[in-house]
Amino acid sequence: MMSAPVLLEMRSITKTFPGVTALADVNLEVRQGEIHAICGENGAGKSTLMKVLSGVHPHGTYTGDIVYQGEQVRFSDIRASERAGIVIIHQELALVPGMSITENIFLGNEPRGRFGIDWKVAQRRALELMEEVGLQEDPDTLVKDIGVGKQQLVEIAKAFAKDVKLLILDEPTAALNEADSRHLLDLLRGIRGRGVTSIIISHKLNEIEAVADTITILRDGRTIESLDVRADGVNEDRIVRGMVGRELHSRFPEHTPNIGEVFFEVRDWTVRHPISADRLVCKGSSFTVRRGEIVGFAGLMGAGRTELAMSLFGRSYGVYLSGRIFKDGEEVQLRTVSDAIGHGLAYVSEDRKAIGLNLLDDIKTSMVAAKLSKVATHGVVDPVREYRYAEEYRQSLRVKTPSVDEGVTKLSGGNQQKVVLAKWMFTDPDLLILDEPTRGIDVGAKYEIYGIIQRLADQGKGVIVISSELPELIGLCDRIYTVFEGTVTGEVPRAEADPELLMKQMTSTKKTPIR
Repeated sequence: MMSAPVLLEMRSITKTFPGVTALADVNLEVRQGEIHAICGENGAGKSTLMKVLSGVHPHGTYTGDIVYQGEQVRFSDIRASERAGIVIIHQELALVPGMSITENIFLGNEPRGRFGIDWKVAQRRALELMEEVGLQEDPDTLVKDIGVGKQQLVEIAKAFAKDVKLLILDEPTAALNEADSRHLLDLLRGIRGRGVTSIIISHKLNEIEAVADTITILRDGRTIESLDVRADGVNEDRIVRGMVGRELHSRFPEHTPNIGEVFFEVRDWTVRHPISADRLVCKGSSFTVRRGEIVGFAGLMGAGRTELAMSLFGRSYGVYLSGRIFKDGEEVQLRTVSDAIGHGLAYVSEDRKAIGLNLLDDIKTSMVAAKLSKVATHGVVDPVREYRYAEEYRQSLRVKTPSVDEGVTKLSGGNQQKVVLAKWMFTDPDLLILDEPTRGIDVGAKYEIYGIIQRLADQGKGVIVISSELPELIGLCDRIYTVFEGTVTGEVPRAEADPELLMKQMTSTKKTPIR
């Protein structure tokens, strides 16, 4: 692969924002037909570098040179880079939910006929492109009616419609289940065989190791090294060492739990789907949480873990049918989110950008939003107290920002997640429910968040962790419940937990004894 001609060179790229140097003298070399991975912690500059390349940050807003196909290029906008065959697929997909697959594939690039858009040609071409990417759907299907994995394939088909030569994918599998992720990676291998070059940004190091030919590592906005995966014998530990600048002997901080008595219990919890009256999203589920305990919930995509958590948190999802909740031995009624917060529950959503944060707010406003009464006098927020609390959380959680007055949109994914955690820690909960708490963040930030979770448990709080990553649950949790088709099917103590046992219980309706 290293003998292939160089397709792209980025030389001494420097990009600054007010008060922040995002990229400092970064160099990148990508060869024709390879899959080139870019790795680094959140805030390392990966996405910024790709935005420079694709014209999102146009020429003149950065210093340095881009040489593409042997010629220096100066892209004024994203359309200019697309005309050159460079297409970027962002982590937040740029699709219109209310439009069809065909309309999305050709949006802004519609085939023209004598009387405007030729939709017959568009649909025929869409079917061809969908076949190329392995998407088996009616091209008239609305994008909102297909899953995230298939939406990724629509984005790639859209790139093919623009005669892509260099495809950039920013966290393409972050929101995908294992099967969809595997299909996408197989697709990248397939288009490599056709001469399409890919650049992939991902925090899933096992996927990077499996699919990449070359890996470039960024740290603090600088190029650290580029590795030839096959020749250099690269593994996950080697990538981690380059990313964080040191050995991580364990992906999880050392922790000795101090587990107390059961203080939270759910019995026979049953909830109906909010729209489909004949569909149950939770079916007679029961579980317990002890003080000082980290309890995991494992299940395949669509198993009902999130639905269970949200329905418990003030019935914020679905239609409650039956079930009882006990806290400290007494039955409680959590009919609203305010009820849940008042009884010491907190819920950190899996979607921090759509639900967990208001992206128009600054950091300090976000951190105190869940309990304004703590910073208000006679219903008026005291800005001094607001700032003091926010600054305390910024320091204790090590949020990387020059000031809590900064907007949350300026933070990396890992630091945004810390702000969401601070928001709910500010309510001083007894039970903290964390839904995919490390999704889309790097291994170093994960380690820090694991430490935060362990410290919360050490304070005597109960913590529920919902995660699609079995190694994360096994490494972090004291007990793990499995969920299948809306039912809690089993309970496994940490000492007995292994992926095979958990997967068996995650794919079976047969319940194992709950301790």
